[in-house]
Amino acid sequence: MIPDGLLYSTNHEWLKVNGKTGRMGITHYAQEALGSVVYIELPEAGSRVTAGESLGVVESVKAASDYYAPVSGKVSAVNGELPDSPGLINEDPYGRGWIAEIDLEDPAELDGLLSAQGYREMLQKEGK
Repeated sequence: MIPDGLLYSTNHEWLKVNGKTGRMGITHYAQEALGSVVYIELPEAGSRVTAGESLGVVESVKAASDYYAPVSGKVSAVNGELPDSPGLINEDPYGRGWIAEIDLEDPAELDGLLSAQGYREMLQKEGK
């Protein structure tokens, strides 16, 4: 379950670019590895983030794991449904389970992300 048309990080985040903004979340693989998500720490709207830096923590019944900014920029929106319904990340990781929107600072950073095919190949190489 790796939708085409999105970009992927090697840390298992996805990014859907719309103009100069990217909506991001964690991949189906990541949420499945975590198990039932019970809490998510969201970044603060208006904060500046750097690609590869931790945006917050996703906690599940099995583990707590950082998730990372796939690109640098300013957090323009966060998913206000997640604090009360963190399970949306499990139910619909590429839809209602999105985490944040980031206004892209440097569109060239997109070149460092993987296509859906590239992400599939990465998972295969890792035996996942």
